[in-house]
Amino acid sequence: MEKIKVGIIGCGKISGIYMENCRKFAELELAACADLDLSRAREQAERYGIPRVCTVEELLGDPDIAIVINLTIPAAHAEVCLKALEAGKHVYVEKPLAVTREDGLTILETARRRGLLVGSAPETFFGAGIQTALKLIRDGAIGRPVSATAFMMSRGHEHWHPDPEFYYAKGGGPMFDMGPYYLTALIQLLGPIRRIAGITGKALAERTITSEKKRGQRVPVEVPTHVAGTLEFAQSAIATLITSFDVFGGSTLPPLEIHGTEGTLLVPDPNTFGGPVKYRRLGATEWTEAPLLPGYAENSRGIGPADMAAALLRGRPHRASGELAYHVLEAMWGFHDSSDSGRYYEMQSTCTPPAPLPADQEPYHLD
Repeated sequence: MEKIKVGIIGCGKISGIYMENCRKFAELELAACADLDLSRAREQAERYGIPRVCTVEELLGDPDIAIVINLTIPAAHAEVCLKALEAGKHVYVEKPLAVTREDGLTILETARRRGLLVGSAPETFFGAGIQTALKLIRDGAIGRPVSATAFMMSRGHEHWHPDPEFYYAKGGGPMFDMGPYYLTALIQLLGPIRRIAGITGKALAERTITSEKKRGQRVPVEVPTHVAGTLEFAQSAIATLITSFDVFGGSTLPPLEIHGTEGTLLVPDPNTFGGPVKYRRLGATEWTEAPLLPGYAENSRGIGPADMAAALLRGRPHRASGELAYHVLEAMWGFHDSSDSGRYYEMQSTCTPPAPLPADQEPYHLD
């Protein structure tokens, strides 16, 4: 079948799984990779069999590359996305879409002006876990959804990540790092968000790196590291969401629950693709584990660009859309704005939740 040529910009830690999976999806041909550190790009190209290593400018100037996968750090997302769009490339970017709402809107407007597609991680909602949960909700397994709880409780990343500084700089923090997974899953399951009430804080003014390479270095904390609040959805459901890097002793809170008029649904960690998915109907005394839908239960990062390529080949909308990513970006800032102002943040954007994946499609082939 026809393939779409893609190039990856940014060959850091997350790039490996994209490079591995780009080789699996029928719609993708990974033609080149680029990084400011060419030695890092060469190392990844050799490891994953990528035929060409080049500078960012060379990759953007290649007329055969149709989609750029932007895996740079968040602070560079907008700059690289805009350069790719102006070079005539469709763009898929790691989360978040951009650091600021203004940059996010500029990316969407540039794509519209140039007649190009923009997509963004997270793509974990393609996974069998959330797809199964979505089907159960649509089938009425828990009645009408009325509320949800979501918790991402962590001690932060300085103890394991080799370069954790950006997690504590502008565009970092638990909401911008992990919030996209939880917000995207909630939007997939409950629809777009209407308004937000939030409060933010931070436990430490600086962090000490304990991972190797930079062990002992101290990092100033420039962003909130505990973000909590409530969301009201356009279809009236209300959710509680906490994202934190300030949980130093561990937590037993479940990642995501959806509560309906006739039962409760336990949704797996939205940073994963698999299960388990459990539900308990009103009056039942035990949880029922639902069989996962066929599909993507393993780490399938790269499915977002593959779906974009399939959309280009088949003339349909892509699921991990720029509009969805911007709605998530605005919501993340909504928590901060609400905390700063002491008022609800009223969402200005909306989006259409992604269409479910067809249950009968071939593995690594997106109809």
